[in-house]
Amino acid sequence: MNFVTIDFETANYSRNSACSVGMVKYQGGEKTDTFYSLIRPPRLYIRPDFTDIHGLTINDVKDAPTFAAIWESKMLPFIGDLPIVAHNANFDMGVLRAVLECYELPTPSIQYFCSLKIARKTWTYLSSHALTSLAKRFGIEYNAHNALDDAETCGKMVQLSAEEYGAVTIDELLSALGLEMSLL
Repeated sequence: MNFVTIDFETANYSRNSACSVGMVKYQGGEKTDTFYSLIRPPRLYIRPDFTDIHGLTINDVKDAPTFAAIWESKMLPFIGDLPIVAHNANFDMGVLRAVLECYELPTPSIQYFCSLKIARKTWTYLSSHALTSLAKRFGIEYNAHNALDDAETCGKMVQLSAEEYGAVTIDELLSALGLEMSLL
């Protein structure tokens, strides 16, 4: 099972305000690499209520690289040709599209899928499929709203679902659940 999980934290309600990113690479069903970076948002402002959620402040990101500075040199090589997955992919792919547009960067042909959709189809009996709820349910302790920890926990959810369905590949898992890859 080969994929890269991704999670963004944002500075405010603007989708292009990414202030951190975490990614975890899984190859052969095992975690093989991680990537984390703070990001200086285009507008240096972080809503206090967002700081309450993820703990990041202006002081944390003021000297961080911009998204444009890490996308082609670090993030794209990390992803390679693997599909990416996010918990609530609509949000994270929306952030990715927005920062690419903000910095006038080309949108690559990256396939992605959503671990929230996987969780809803795998554990239909659960009342909440939020990452924090799933982690609690499966005894996974992590620092919620830390982009790297969120990305790793997302990957664990994909792996747990694959185990339930006996899926060896992402395609097998998605097929078993009646889901498909999307294109960025």
